[in-house]
Parts: sequence; C-alpha cells; structure tokens
Amino acid sequence: MNTSTQGPAVTGGSEKKTKWRSSSQPLLPVQKTCAPETGYNIYPTHSLGAGKIHAGYDTLASWIATQPLVLIDGYAGIYWDTVQQALEKALQQQGIHVTWHTTAALLKPATAVQQLVAPFIGAEGDVWGKRATLQLTDFFQPGTSGRLHFNANSTHIVIGTGAALTHLQAPVIYLDIPKNELQYRMRAGTVTNLGNTKTEAYNEMYKRAYFVDWVVLNNYKQSIASRITIMADTQWRDTLTWVFNTDLQAGIASISRTSFRVRPWFEAGAWGGQWMKQHIPALNQQEVNYAWSFEMIVPENGVIFESDHYLLEIPFEWLMFYQHRNILGNHADIFRYEFPIRFDFLDTFDGGNLSIQCHPTLQYIRDNFGENITQDETYYILDCKDNAGVYLGFREGIDPAAFRKVLENSRDNQEPVPVTDYVQLHKAARHDLFLIPNGTVHSAGADNLVLEISATPYIFTFKMYDWLRPGLDGKPRSISIDHAFNNLDFSRQGAVVTQQLLSVPGVIQSGSDWQIVHVPTHAAHFYDVHRLEFDTTITVPTGNCCLVMMLVEGTAVTVTTGSATTVYHYAETFVIPAAAATCTITNNGAGRAKVVQAFLKPGHPVFSDLISRQ
Repeated sequence: MNTSTQGPAVTGGSEKKTKWRSSSQPLLPVQKTCAPETGYNIYPTHSLGAGKIHAGYDTLASWIATQPLVLIDGYAGIYWDTVQQALEKALQQQGIHVTWHTTAALLKPATAVQQLVAPFIGAEGDVWGKRATLQLTDFFQPGTSGRLHFNANSTHIVIGTGAALTHLQAPVIYLDIPKNELQYRMRAGTVTNLGNTKTEAYNEMYKRAYFVDWVVLNNYKQSIASRITIMADTQWRDTLTWVFNTDLQAGIASISRTSFRVRPWFEAGAWGGQWMKQHIPALNQQEVNYAWSFEMIVPENGVIFESDHYLLEIPFEWLMFYQHRNILGNHADIFRYEFPIRFDFLDTFDGGNLSIQCHPTLQYIRDNFGENITQDETYYILDCKDNAGVYLGFREGIDPAAFRKVLENSRDNQEPVPVTDYVQLHKAARHDLFLIPNGTVHSAGADNLVLEISATPYIFTFKMYDWLRPGLDGKPRSISIDHAFNNLDFSRQGAVVTQQLLSVPGVIQSGSDWQIVHVPTHAAHFYDVHRLEFDTTITVPTGNCCLVMMLVEGTAVTVTTGSATTVYHYAETFVIPAAAATCTITNNGAGRAKVVQAFLKPGHPVFSDLISRQ
C-alpha cells in the first residue's frame, strides 16, 4: 500500500468550501450522537464520564486566568494566531491582562532550518526521505530556555510549538490536531512545516512532515507527556475542546484494558472504487470514489473521547505514550511506542487495478529510509465480484532484464505493458488471504474490497507500472523502477507462488457452534491471522498479546471485556489490548459471524533484532 505518495493531491480541509472532508459531516465539537442506529460508524467514541470535556476558548481562558505563567505548546499545523487572538479576547473579557511570548521568535531562521532538515528530505521531487535523527531543540536558537523573562505584573503566556522548553515548572497546555485535518490544512496551503515560513507543494510538505516533523514532534510529545496539565483538540478553526490530562489518562487507561476503535478516515484515488460509498452511507456520496479507508494506520489515526456530548480527539500516539504496556503486553519492550499492525481497506469495486508494485526489504528500508520494520503485507478479500483477481508473483521463467526493459519503455514512451506475460493473476474469492512479504511483485485487481493486514509502514510502495493513468489531479504518478529492482525477489515465480503466497486455512480448534481457523501468513511476516467463526458466542484469551480484529461476515457483534461491553458492526476494526486478558464476542446477527484476528507471532526472529537496535 501507498497512501500519500500513491494517492491524489486532493484539495480540501477547513479552508476549502468546495471540499470539506471525505465524509458527509465533519466531526463537530459537540454532537448528540456519533453512532448510526445500525451499521458502520465513522466516528466511534469512548466515554470519559460526565463533566470531563470542556468546550470553547472562554472556558480555557477561565482556567488560564488562575495561573501566573502558562505554556501553550502544540503540534505543527496549529493555527497559532487564531488561538492567541481567541484567548486574548476571552481573557480581556475577564479583565485579565496578558503578556504574550511566542516560540516562533526563538526558532532558528528558516534558511538554517532548511539546511538542518535537508539530509532527511532529499531533493525536491524525491518521493521519500529518511527518518530524522533530530530533536526539537535543534530547531531553536541556543539558550532558548533562558531568553524569556517573566515579571509578576501580569499573566504570562508562552505560545507555540516548543513552549515547554522555555520553563520547566509552569503548567503545560498541549494543543493537538488529528493527522487527517493537518493534511487538509497542508493541501489548502494554510499551514507550513515545522520552522518553515512558506508553504510548498503538498507532496513536499507531506514528505517533510512524515520524515522530519512527525518524528521530531512525537519524540518531543513523549518527553513532555508527564508535564501536561491540559490537552486540547484544535481541529476546528473557531473553537476547541479540552480536558484535564488526569481525566484523559484515566480514559486511556480504561480503554487500554478493554477495547477501542480508532477514528477511520477515507481518501479518493486514481483506482478507487464504490464499495465503501455503497456500504457506508455516512460518507460523502458526491466524492468521485474512495480508494482507501485508514481503518487503523495509527501514525495517521486518532481516538475520540466523549463527555456530555462534547467530543475530543487525540492522535493515537498518546495511547502508546501512556499505556503501551497495557496495549502490547509481551511485545511492549520490543516495539515500545510504535504500534506494529495496520488494517486498511483498498476499494477497487467498479474501479481500477492498483499499480504493479513491491515493497522494500528490511535492510533496504532501514538503510535508505530509516524505518525499523518493513512493509510486509497481506490482502484479505472482504468482498469481490466474480471476475476479481489479485496479481501476485512472477510467471515461471521470468527474465528480469526483459521485464525491466518493457517497464522502462512504458515509463518513457507511454506504452502499455502486457502484465500477465510477466506476473501471475490469481482469481480472488471472499475470505482468501494473499501473502505479500517484502520484495514480492503484486497488485490488487479491479472489483475487490481488500482488507490489508500488514506491518505498520504504509508509504513505501515502489510502483513499476500504473496502467498509463494520471492521478486524480491529472498529473503523472511516480514510477520507481530503480527502487523496485533493488528489492524484487525473482525466486517467487511459478509454483513457488502457489505453494508459499496463497494461504491455506485450516481449523485448529472447534466447539459445538464455533471454530477457530488458522489462516497462516508467510514466514517473513511477524504477525499471524486467525478467523473466529461462531453462531452464538466465543471467548478468546489475549495471552498478554494485542489482538486486532474485524467483523468480516455478519451484521454486528457485542464484545465484552471485563465489565465493559461494546457493539462493533460489519467491517469495523477494533483492538483488544493485551491487558484485557480475555474477550467474549457475541453474535448479534442471524447467520454465522466471522471475525478476523491479527496478532504478533511468538518469538519471531525480527523481535530480537529490534531489541538489539534500541
């Protein structure tokens, strides 16, 4: 899979009236209900209890007024001027005089910042960079912590990214923003990258964000997590919601022992289909298509909390910073704050084929892009038409040089490639699992709804052939033949593909009205897949391992963990943390329910390697 580098340069976000978001209604700070009566919920919420979430700048100003010095820190992409103006007005109405200090004035000049980040973003037009090894302090002028002076004659507020660097004792308010909203602002040209003073083309901004800003700022978040007094959600221009961090941490602790679901979001694409529009009525039906659902791609998902109908969304990394041991259990010391599994949809129903592509080997992704793990994938066929197929593995006797020559000719001269002369095309059926370890040539054909079950990396797709089509923006999509041929495994050809890359399921446990089916993955995959099939109820122990689940057949199930009970619907992804110990799943429909469960393999060789790299 590839999202931002393979996807369209769609305009959108809070600044574009013509395209708000990829759903019919944006998340609002207060909503009577987020859940439909039946079916897939695009805004799953988790209760904090009554009186925990507060709304509006006036309420936040009332708390600030009780403090002599406040540090308002936050992520890239915040509308800092808007926040300052709103708080200034609210505080003036309360008779509070404020002396403001901005961290923007303490940053290094933009030219120096560009030199600082240059080794991690490559040349303009490069699709990928390399994971930064910088710290937030590297972006600031020396002596930042001692440059501000606070007298006792007024309330002092330090505002901007890095505010907590200026004082070690003052309370910290942290302003955050979901990654989808941040990207809408980037596309709209209303925000800049960290330390930059001008906007750039979206693809360049995303590359900088992924390889530099998000890495630096997430590490910084973790370092100040224990200092935060208030957390605020700033995804709206005119208001915000906020919570005392003690209450938020209590909510995170609760769901880290029961179950939770991240907020999904949706993107159109060159090959996108119509399945999600037809099966998720809450989505904007005017969108041209939906190619992806970010079901659980946690670097870009958030988790929504609710109190008295007020909603507050936090990026997923906060769950890991505060409760990674509850969530990952036996694997917490291996992955630390990085959640290792992703679920997402690829919708090609009445759409097109994905590009012919492959993903990097483990050593290649480490050497060239700085990642810890690589993009080992599987395609689980949630639904498909009778004519659907999956391109996977080479035909017997493949000539790599001839294959490369035809690809390069296609790239240079816009000539079509007879793909099936080189790549095998396998018929797809519901509940098939196709195995795509790194280096494997593959593509999802048209008329599939694919559930990608994968390791978390998601943007490292080396496209070799893209059917001569432009992106939704009308521009050519990137082709990366050199990268691909540095990684392709040409031994995966002929009968080897059928023997090693087409999963053969088998029943491993059964009862009177249930069975557990092992749907084995490849030896290179560090995760495995079970399918729980049951008529009434099944109980599953976590074994102190995190379980990522989805209802892949049926209407709805009720999941009970301890005293907590939650209903999940067809095609919804949910997580049973390791600390839940056991979960009981009850079928709410008339026919047999089927739940896919992904989990980390015990003792996989990559785990000891990851420990040694820490």
